[in-house]
Amino acid sequence: MAALDDPGRTRVMWTHFEPVHAVTYFHPRARAAYEAVGLRGYWRGYFAGRAAPLGATDAPPVIAAFFSFAPRMVARALPSVWRLATPQEALRARLTGAVQALAEFTYELPEAHLVEAADLLEEAAGRVEIAGRVLGAVNAALPRGEYPLARLWQAATTLREHRGDGHVAALVGTGLDPVEVLAWRCRVNQSREFHQAARGWTDEEWVAAEERLVDRGWLTADRGPTAHGIDTFRAVEEATDRAAAGPWRALGAERTDRLRELLDPIARRCRTIIPRQSPIGLPATQPS
Repeated sequence: MAALDDPGRTRVMWTHFEPVHAVTYFHPRARAAYEAVGLRGYWRGYFAGRAAPLGATDAPPVIAAFFSFAPRMVARALPSVWRLATPQEALRARLTGAVQALAEFTYELPEAHLVEAADLLEEAAGRVEIAGRVLGAVNAALPRGEYPLARLWQAATTLREHRGDGHVAALVGTGLDPVEVLAWRCRVNQSREFHQAARGWTDEEWVAAEERLVDRGWLTADRGPTAHGIDTFRAVEEATDRAAAGPWRALGAERTDRLRELLDPIARRCRTIIPRQSPIGLPATQPS
């Protein structure tokens, strides 16, 4: 691990903190915590929980920040979810559900292991650059958790949203719109059946996006990815890693590698509940 360059180390660390964050989407205890405050149905919990750090926002800021959703899908949830639960209630529910989920995955680990992991991940999260990173900034500003698992999850979430903000900026730079990005990825290594439904795009919108991708040189006439598309998207991933590297440079190679060791058994357990076709895009196997 110590021989990796900054982008390589940054990407490996993403594969270790992203699964910790993702329990809030996929663990039954997370779903139950949202339902307990009146957010019944997966998408009510998703949009309320993820948008809650922004306050009782309407749909447009979330459409912009979340990037890949059809606007009408976001508008169905926001602002109506705030009549069911306040942002403060949604924040408590998402943290409660995440901590309960992580407790199931970490009960065999010593308390000292969890404390050290939380301390180091929290320190990394405290080094995020918030300029231009709205979701990263609002998560970084939330109160510090009282217990190690709460601190661990919130730090992972801050780092995850910070990285996501940088990824969206890199995608915007390609000139592609959200449905075009999804349609292109589904011609490379993702499932249209899953992603189109999960992000709310119609068949007509999807087909039109593929036609635009052909016209712009991202797809061939028979809908295969072009070299231009592959090279440009590789540049997006590299830009995402560069934009997310600051916390790990600040933490230093030795302490970053120690954190990776501490997170490894936690992340491996968390990955067991993430669906293979999830939009998160984690590699099939976890780098060590």
